[in-house]
Amino acid sequence: MTRVSDLVVDCLAAEGVEYVFGLPGEELEDLLFSIRDSDVTFVPVRHEQGAAFMADVHGRLTGEAGVCLATLGPGATNLLTGVADAHLDKAPLVALTGQGSRERLNKESHQNLDVVDVVEPVVKWNAQLSDPAGVAESMRKAFKVAEYEKPGATHLELPEDVAAAETDDEPLPVRPSVARPAANRDALADAADALAEAEQPLVLAGNGAVRADAAASLAAFVDATGVPVVSTYMGKGALSDRDERSLMTLDSGPEEAAGGAVEAADCVLAVGYDIAEHDPAGWNPTREKTVIHLDSEPAEVYAHYNPEVEVIADPSRALDRLADALDREWDVWCADARERVYGHATSEPDPDDPVTVANTLPALRSAMADSDVLISDVGSHKMAIAKRFPVFEPGRCVISNGLASMGIAVPGGVAADLAVDDEVVVATGDGGFLMNAAELETARRLDCSFTTVVFRDDDYGLISEKQTEHRGESFGTGLGNPDLVAFAESFGVRAERVSSLAGFTAAIDDAVGSDDQRLIDVPLDG
Repeated sequence: MTRVSDLVVDCLAAEGVEYVFGLPGEELEDLLFSIRDSDVTFVPVRHEQGAAFMADVHGRLTGEAGVCLATLGPGATNLLTGVADAHLDKAPLVALTGQGSRERLNKESHQNLDVVDVVEPVVKWNAQLSDPAGVAESMRKAFKVAEYEKPGATHLELPEDVAAAETDDEPLPVRPSVARPAANRDALADAADALAEAEQPLVLAGNGAVRADAAASLAAFVDATGVPVVSTYMGKGALSDRDERSLMTLDSGPEEAAGGAVEAADCVLAVGYDIAEHDPAGWNPTREKTVIHLDSEPAEVYAHYNPEVEVIADPSRALDRLADALDREWDVWCADARERVYGHATSEPDPDDPVTVANTLPALRSAMADSDVLISDVGSHKMAIAKRFPVFEPGRCVISNGLASMGIAVPGGVAADLAVDDEVVVATGDGGFLMNAAELETARRLDCSFTTVVFRDDDYGLISEKQTEHRGESFGTGLGNPDLVAFAESFGVRAERVSSLAGFTAAIDDAVGSDDQRLIDVPLDG
């Protein structure tokens, strides 16, 4: 016989879990000491939201479910934003929460909330571990459901009396991942026919194209057909931006909409695209484009995204077969747009130009290797990164754009530093930074060595921009900030403030690749 808490940890180990990110709580005592006596590492963090974001980014980067842990009541509700982010960003995550003993759950009691009901709208699957005999099955199911396409979050609640109970159960064997289906032959033929009739076809690569490891197949499809590719923010890197067929993102370019190419396209092959990433009304406003949906699940029903053909299959295998089925090759019909888009993104600013996010990006890109990871928080800087930061490998630029929650970057930097061997840079605004800045202490405790770049405008800048666009002025967006250099140094983080583009270039070149955790405070000129 073994304690249920020990069984839960044995199940985590069987799933290959290395880290559990979370906060301790009274109801978690048995589980925490079971983790202590295992090979799984518990990472105490400073806020449950940070724990969930760490699990979220771990899942985005590895394809394996990140695990976060919180106690009942406020611990569970604090976890919710990061869990919801994983849900809409399609990141595999397993959330574990403690709960009081079952005997007090049928009445009002201290910190007692129906967490299973609270979490239900933002997870793929959700249950209370109320019976020791079903724990191993539920643990296996939580990971299987979280990781198969389309991935997302699952949640299990563990009452403290169940955790302390005994069981003779053992972890279920972990079987290979569920194989994604091959494409239907008729659907592939219809897709090939629709593409063959197009004069100016375009691939729209979404989050799923990165997530499903479709980059190699997408590159081969583009080589075989010449069809150009534009991506969503979360699809950046699905095709290398060095490729002359890359139009970067939907909003890239001096006139946006990928330099006019999106508007000119008459047929869009959407690969791994979720409408939560980018409203299709923005790229298909008149609903006149022929749309082909290629993904692991059917398309959402939406007037501006009502595909003529749906190919439901593994994206890589379907792209390979679609390339074989096409006997037409297109010239690079949007070469001018490509030149405008990429030139706009990579143009070097003059040394005396103002310090803006866009003007710092060439130096940031130069300082980072192709395989290094950039984690972007949400705010006005995210828009510049999405439009003007070239990405050359899939999964190397992590942007939250489903839920698009502020505060993800610093916790995400911790998770990325633990998950990859490459360098990690965190880009954040002052608003998002201070939401989870306390995780700098977690990073120091874990001896992380990522670089945090804080673009500081003393404002919720993206909201100010929107308000000014609509009303000619902004309200309720101004912020105050501490001395960010002194703040970082109080955590033992090496920090500096830059006042020019040359200063930023020197600072980022010195920081990336160093063995230190660094912070660069970048006051913006406008």
